[in-house]
Amino acid sequence: MNSAVPTDLDRPLVASGAPPMAQTTEGLHAVLSIPGVYTFVETAMGALAARKAIIRQYVRPRWGDRILDIGCGPGDIVRFLRPGVEYVGFDEGPAYIRNARRRYGRRAEFHCARVRDTTLDEQESFDIVLAFGVLHHLDDPEAQDLFRLAFKALRPGGRLFTLDGCYIPGQSPIARWLLDKDRGKSVRTRDAYLRLAEDVFRNVSAIVRLDIFWVPYTALILECRR
Repeated sequence: MNSAVPTDLDRPLVASGAPPMAQTTEGLHAVLSIPGVYTFVETAMGALAARKAIIRQYVRPRWGDRILDIGCGPGDIVRFLRPGVEYVGFDEGPAYIRNARRRYGRRAEFHCARVRDTTLDEQESFDIVLAFGVLHHLDDPEAQDLFRLAFKALRPGGRLFTLDGCYIPGQSPIARWLLDKDRGKSVRTRDAYLRLAEDVFRNVSAIVRLDIFWVPYTALILECRR
């Protein structure tokens, strides 16, 4: 984001093998590196509720599923998972990972690292990969790397879910303004996100939601099945 309004799903990114894009990390964004402040802002905007809705309405993990969360932040998604789901979160923010381990360490596994091919070689395959609020921080080659990493991490039939801000025709002026001011420099149209996903995955669904946040916001959910 480039404004004082925390409009995106703001956290240090765990990109694929390439470095993350340059972002605004001064002022309010520096404060958002504090896990408690980040969770408060996420809750106030409805971003946390949006993640909960996606988990319950679309992901619907089953007992025994293994989940990889790329850019897990302070691990708040764990609270929305049923017992019996195995969760592994990666994030480059040390404060976030310390906070996640303190609160959810008995239920989940957290790594302060960037997800790479070599990282996946050390893990078993996953049924579900999550990358919420990540793609709009990555340029096209970096985004394609993330899709490839997710594909590699998934078992046959496994699913990748992403959540990002999205430009659409006839968009609310407030929603467009929030996206224009987003910290991520690669907010795209629905079709642009879709093209990147379809370069790697053959089975991709794109869902635009205008009602999933508590502020006027246009969110795109991608479900990519291996």
